[in-house]
Amino acid sequence: MDHRGIEKLIGDLTLKEKVGQLTMLSGELVQTGPASAPVTSAAIQNGEVGSLLNLVGSERVRDAQRHAVEGSRLGIPLFFSLDVLYGLRTMFPIPLGESSAFDPALWEATARVAAEECAVEGIDLTFAPMIDIARDPRWGRTLEGPGEDPLVGQRVAGAKVRGYQTADLASPTAIAATAKHFAGYGAVLAGREYASVDMSERLLHEVYLPPFKAAIEAGVACLMPAFVDLNGTPMSIHVPLLRGLVRERWGFDGVIVSDWSSIAELLLHGVAAKPEAAALALNAGVDIDMMGKGAYVEGLPEALDRGLVTMATIDEAVRRVLLLKLKLGLFHDPYRRCGSPEAAAATARPARRALAREAARKSIVLLTNTEDTLPLDQSLKSIAIIGPFGDIVGGNSEPPPVERVANLVDRIRAAFPKATISVAAGSNVEQPKEGGLAAALQNAEQSDVTLLCLGERVDMAGEASSRAYPGLPHAQQELAQAILDTGKPVIVLLFSGRPLIVPDWLAAGAKAILALWHPGSEGEGAIADVLSGAHNPSGRLSMSWPADVGQIPIFFAERPTGRPRLENEHFSSKYLDIPNEPRFAFGHGLSYTRFLLTNPRATKSTIAAGETTEILIDVKNTGVMAGEHTVFLFIRDLASSISRPLLELEDFTKVMLGPGETRTVRFALSSDQLRFLGPDLEPLLEPGTFEILVGPSANPAQLQILEVQVRPSSR
Repeated sequence: MDHRGIEKLIGDLTLKEKVGQLTMLSGELVQTGPASAPVTSAAIQNGEVGSLLNLVGSERVRDAQRHAVEGSRLGIPLFFSLDVLYGLRTMFPIPLGESSAFDPALWEATARVAAEECAVEGIDLTFAPMIDIARDPRWGRTLEGPGEDPLVGQRVAGAKVRGYQTADLASPTAIAATAKHFAGYGAVLAGREYASVDMSERLLHEVYLPPFKAAIEAGVACLMPAFVDLNGTPMSIHVPLLRGLVRERWGFDGVIVSDWSSIAELLLHGVAAKPEAAALALNAGVDIDMMGKGAYVEGLPEALDRGLVTMATIDEAVRRVLLLKLKLGLFHDPYRRCGSPEAAAATARPARRALAREAARKSIVLLTNTEDTLPLDQSLKSIAIIGPFGDIVGGNSEPPPVERVANLVDRIRAAFPKATISVAAGSNVEQPKEGGLAAALQNAEQSDVTLLCLGERVDMAGEASSRAYPGLPHAQQELAQAILDTGKPVIVLLFSGRPLIVPDWLAAGAKAILALWHPGSEGEGAIADVLSGAHNPSGRLSMSWPADVGQIPIFFAERPTGRPRLENEHFSSKYLDIPNEPRFAFGHGLSYTRFLLTNPRATKSTIAAGETTEILIDVKNTGVMAGEHTVFLFIRDLASSISRPLLELEDFTKVMLGPGETRTVRFALSSDQLRFLGPDLEPLLEPGTFEILVGPSANPAQLQILEVQVRPSSR
């Protein structure tokens, strides 16, 4: 099969079969085994469905594929898709946690493993990466994304697409990636899932669109529009963005698939009835209707009869779907991703577990470390593990809570062989536990140190899991206060799918706080590695942590105001009752060693359009332990025709240094990076002075500043 064969196939399809290619159903509904109802097998054999989701397992996939290839009139293969956000069998840290590693090579490697595990289970396409920028931790789907900054989102997008798809999408170990959710979904009203989005065109183009452009430039096979409306137009029918920007301007020729029933939900948005909804979505460029309650199946034939769509537009969508199947190699071998999962896993498991442990370690962020309490002393005689650990750690394929607790105890015992380990839940995640507090207090009082495990269950973040107050549940706060009152050293281990609001008393009372996110299959080992000093933490926050819910949304790239905050000036931009600053800034993260940044400089202090300068800074490890340091490069345009953010992230890198070692970190800074979107939202480079700010976070107090001039271009 080649492109000419695809054109012939389109000509042979009936309208019903064409609409079938544009229809995706859940494998939970379409069962093809011996006990299945005839209508479900018949739907595949009659060409009424072109792809399935949520059907996992090589034998089940092979069976469904057989009905399409051997039982249908034209033998067109199905493709099979699944949400694989942070692993299938090997679970990696949640994407927000993994983004804290600031390590594109790691991001690509974990996607590669996920693709390999999907491929032997019959999966051809994943609904990842999720690259929605999020600046409101109330929104539950912050768990799935890259955090608050568009550059990080761009780097994540490129790395994940490369990892999933490789250079050859037809490879038996490659799967198609889906960039989602286009676009602006992370800015839903009040952080409430599925709510409306209303923002300026400038904000959309500067912050929320760049990660999707990066995914397309990396060759992503599929794009998914968001459920929500943007400025009054549901994304599923947003012609200017989907067809005008994505298709025509960015040149995306891949498949656009709706989110679950989002085309049918246009009726609830109040913009269309079923035939009109189908026509609007198809005309906007949405090729596949996922679980649309018959939106395309019932709506497109009527829309065609009424002249709302043309056969050419239907053929255009069918062509993209069939070309994706061709690129996936399914016409050549429809069973190419139906391997032997057990055999593949047996040979690859050790390396995959090692990568999961590395990813978890690199994602952990050391938020506080009073008096260098961590790493813990190997001579400790007793350690208490307190908190509802088993219930707040986990994922789709994790073991049950009892096994997780036992695994943590084993890993801590191995890391601290001289210590006696005691365990007490103390409370449930959201409710007190009868008798739990007394047992926890007894353990804490009898131990040298307490590991206080607090946070959210996995299901308290993610889709449809917005929280008005993204902090610790009251029952856990009571437990924490009681444990702190013992006066014994307390290390807080925070598990979450979002930035959490850490109360002042907890931040001040704990000897150290670690943000562990939901760390995946090897989380317990990674925790032990960090606590013992076998691994020196290097994770950095990719999203600001607010000090109070009243600060939300909060992010480092605010624009300047004519009345900036001044301590003694009443009429300035500030709160009366809380500080402006976050609890922990973007990029915050401590180490067991110290780093000194000095001598920032540029190889050229003046550049023009088309030129590049190098920004250099010396980084020295002044401590006694080897460590990895992340260095960020920000810019600030001091005077421009459009007010620019106080800080804009342009690059980041990591450097590994031994004790006493110094290295020079280099950043290439081109004139293109100094461009901004002008009044017409087109890139514009203006002459003037730019501050270049280099440091370990977005905290202004930690940044070193130099200037670069952009001179007018000669005419």
